[in-house]
Amino acid sequence: MARIVVDPITRIEGHLRIEAVVENGVIVDAFSSGMMVRGLEIILKGRDPRDAWAFTQRACGVCTTVHALASVRTVEDAIGISVPRNAELIRNIMEAALYVQDHVVHFYHLHALDWVDVVSALSANPQSTSAIAQSISSWPKSSTGYFRDVQKRIKTFVESGQLGIFANGYWGHSAFKLPAEVNLLAVAHYLEALEWQKELVKIHAIFGGKNPHPNYLVGGVPCSINLHEVNAINSERLNHVAKLIKDANTFVNQVYIPDLMAIAGYYKDWGAIGGGLSNYLSYGDFPVNGYNNSDSFKIPRGIILDRDLSTVHPVDTKNAEEVREYIKHSWYKYAGGDDVGLHPFEGETEFNYTGPKPPFDNLQTGEGDKYSWVKTPRWKDKAMEVGPLARVLVAYASGSKEVQEIVNSTLKTLDVPVGALFSTLGRTAARGLETKLIVGWLQGFFDDLVANIKSGDTTTFTREKWEPSSWPSTCEGVGMTEAPRGALAHFIKIKDGIIDNYQLVVPTTWNASPKDPQNQRSSFEAALIGTPVANLDQPLEILRTIHSFDPCLACAVHLYDPDGKLIHEIKVA
Repeated sequence: MARIVVDPITRIEGHLRIEAVVENGVIVDAFSSGMMVRGLEIILKGRDPRDAWAFTQRACGVCTTVHALASVRTVEDAIGISVPRNAELIRNIMEAALYVQDHVVHFYHLHALDWVDVVSALSANPQSTSAIAQSISSWPKSSTGYFRDVQKRIKTFVESGQLGIFANGYWGHSAFKLPAEVNLLAVAHYLEALEWQKELVKIHAIFGGKNPHPNYLVGGVPCSINLHEVNAINSERLNHVAKLIKDANTFVNQVYIPDLMAIAGYYKDWGAIGGGLSNYLSYGDFPVNGYNNSDSFKIPRGIILDRDLSTVHPVDTKNAEEVREYIKHSWYKYAGGDDVGLHPFEGETEFNYTGPKPPFDNLQTGEGDKYSWVKTPRWKDKAMEVGPLARVLVAYASGSKEVQEIVNSTLKTLDVPVGALFSTLGRTAARGLETKLIVGWLQGFFDDLVANIKSGDTTTFTREKWEPSSWPSTCEGVGMTEAPRGALAHFIKIKDGIIDNYQLVVPTTWNASPKDPQNQRSSFEAALIGTPVANLDQPLEILRTIHSFDPCLACAVHLYDPDGKLIHEIKVA
C-alpha cells in the first residue's frame, strides 16, 4: 500500500491537494483538500446589495462573469425585479461566450496534456498529420508545411533546454496512447486555441466594458443600445459581435469537436474509469422566457438519482430541507456544532483552522479529521456531481431532443455503451458536446437580440424597485446559474437595505468538498476510487480524472496564508 500526495494540482484555478491511497496499482481511498481560504461572505456583510456582484465576481478570474450574473439574480429575486428582454438576451450572450471560451481553454490548455504527449510530436511525420487533419475536418490550417513549422517550434523549445509552457509534463508515460501524428495535431491546435480564445471574450468588453470581470447591473445590463451612437451598442459593434460568433462556430465545429472525437477514440477504456458518484445536479440556465420561468431554460433544471435517466427530480434551493452545507471535515465551526448542516440563508463563515502547518507531512486525513477549507454541500443529504456531465444527463433525461440526438450520435460514433457517460471520458466528452450546442445557441441569442432591436425595442434596464426605499425591511433571495464548472447559487439576506448575510455555494464546493458527517465522499474523492495508477512517481491518472471536473478552488473557498504556498510536491510513502 502506498500513499500519494499531489500538492498542488496544477492546471487549475486555486490550490488543491489530493491524497490517494494506492493498493495493488489501484486507488482505494482518496482525500480532496482545498488549501486556501478567503472571506467574501464576511467582506460583503453590511454593503449595498446592488454592489455585491462586483465583489463576488472577483472570486475567480476564470469563470469571471458567472458570479456577477448569479449575484444580480440573487438581488433581483429578493426585491422582485424582472429584467427587460434585451437584458436577458445580452446576459445569455455573455454567458454563452464564456462557456465556449472556457470549455475550449479547458480542453486544450488544462486537460489535453493529460492525454497528449507533447514530446512524442517531435517524431511525427507532418505529411501523415496533414492527412489525418484533412480526414476529420475542413479546417484550412492542415497542410504538411503548416505542421512541419509547428514541429520546428517544438524542437526549438526542446533544443533550448526549455519546454516553456510544456515543461514538467509526464512525457513518455505508459498511459499515453496517441500516435505521434495525432500528438502533433493536438499541439498545433493547442497553440491556435491560445490565439483564438482571446478574441471571443471581446464580446464581454463590448457589452460589459471589459474582460475579465465585465460590468453587470441589478435590473438589467450596463450598456445602452443606439445604432447611431458611438458610445452605445451600435451597428459597428453588433457587426463585430456577429463576426466573433461566426468565428467561434467555425473553431468549435472544425477544430475542437473533431480533435475531441479523434483523441477519445484512443482512450475508450476511460469510459469505465472515474465515474464516482451516481447523483447529478443542474440548476438550469439560459432563460428564453424570463428567469422565473425555468421551464423555458435551454439547460434544464433538475436532479438525476442513482443514474436513473427515467426520472428527473425537482430542485428547490430555498427549501431548508434540500440544500445544506456541512463542516465536519472542514476548517470552520458552526455555533450548533460540527455535525449540523445549515441552509445557506442561515449560513455561517467562521474560520477554525485546526490542521498542521505546511507542508502537511503529518496530515493524516480520515474520519474525525478536518482537512479542507471547502465546506461540504448536500442535497437532501446526498452527495451530488455538478458540471457538464450533470447538465447533459439532466437535459437528456428531461427529453431535450437536441441533447439526445448529439449524445446518441457520439456514443454510436465512438462505439461505446451508454454507461460510458458515467466516467472520466464521459465527463470530458460532455463538455465538448455542450460546447457544440451552446455555440449554436449563442448565434440564436444574438439573432433574437438583433431582431428585437430592429422592432424598435432598445430597453436594457428597469428602474422599477431599484431604489432601497421601495424594498421590504427584510427580504431574501437566491440567484442561480450554471457556471461552466456546474451549479452555482448565491444566497442573500437583506435587512434595512444592506446585506445581512451572503453565502456562495459554488460548483467546486459540491465536487471538491471533503466527506460529510455520514462519511459520504464528494465527487473528486469518489471518482478516484478504482482508478489505476501505473507509476506512483508520475500519477498521471489522478490528474486525468480530477482535471475532467475543471476544478476552481478560488471559487470554492471564497487571502492566502503566506506560509501555506507550495510550489510543487509529489510524495509517495
